[in-house]
Amino acid sequence: MTRVVVVGDLMTDTVAHAALPLAKGSDTPATVTMHGGGSGANIAAWLAVDGSEVAFVGRRGADIAGRNRDMELMGYGVDARLVMDPERQTGTCVVMVTHKGDHTMLSDPGANSALSPDDLPKDLFTAGSHLHVSGYTLLNEGSREAALAAFAHAQRAGMTVSVDGASAAPLGRVGAEPFLQLTSGATLLLVNSDQAMVISGRDDPEQAARVLNAWFPQVVLKLAADGALLYANGRHDPVRVPGPPIERVVDGTGAGDAFCAGFLPPWLDKKPPGEALSSGCRLAARALSMVGARPAL
Repeated sequence: MTRVVVVGDLMTDTVAHAALPLAKGSDTPATVTMHGGGSGANIAAWLAVDGSEVAFVGRRGADIAGRNRDMELMGYGVDARLVMDPERQTGTCVVMVTHKGDHTMLSDPGANSALSPDDLPKDLFTAGSHLHVSGYTLLNEGSREAALAAFAHAQRAGMTVSVDGASAAPLGRVGAEPFLQLTSGATLLLVNSDQAMVISGRDDPEQAARVLNAWFPQVVLKLAADGALLYANGRHDPVRVPGPPIERVVDGTGAGDAFCAGFLPPWLDKKPPGEALSSGCRLAARALSMVGARPAL
């Protein structure tokens, strides 16, 4: 089994799940809960729960939230390598979920913005392991040097490297060309349709993925209810799998992170692409059926 090293963001999510359509300028009844979050930490948690060996590198505040997030990751079985920031609080995200399951996020990265190259444990970057870099860590100017240093450590060690597209809005603010330059050398890109459109400039998801395959040897496109597809090594036709049936979407938060965690182990084990895509869809469906971005402890 290949060990996965995730360098990424750690957050506390405050999830407000609306019971009715949002009443703009007024009150809407909701269930409000607190959960561990952060795309990178979510991927690490899902990997560990699904049976993978995984280490997570990140930064937390010297606060109760940071201590709780640290203990949660260890509870999942993650080798948590968290540096405690003496000044910044643990990152926080307010997640507003509509009665239909759609979500909007307001994020304060906090200590994540101070992740530095010195925070990267050198013992994790070894041949035979795999590095996954959270797109949020790469797009955040404060943590970008740490992400690039992780790329460099992994390439020197001969590790494979994957990166995700984080979110369409921050991708758009950074720009497609800078993102492609920052991710040079990555083996695998995982994006959803909106992120693929921002990076490639193509509206059609399959065309977008084909364009991105010119930059990345392998591209996975997450298609929500329509499943997922993989373009690899310039082949004309993608491998595509349908999404599993889902009776009811409870909360979409973290579903893309769960997909990454489901996809990576069989992909790293060189299983057929369809098997890896189906594994990603399996975990994504599980995430959609629950509140919060991580599996229950």
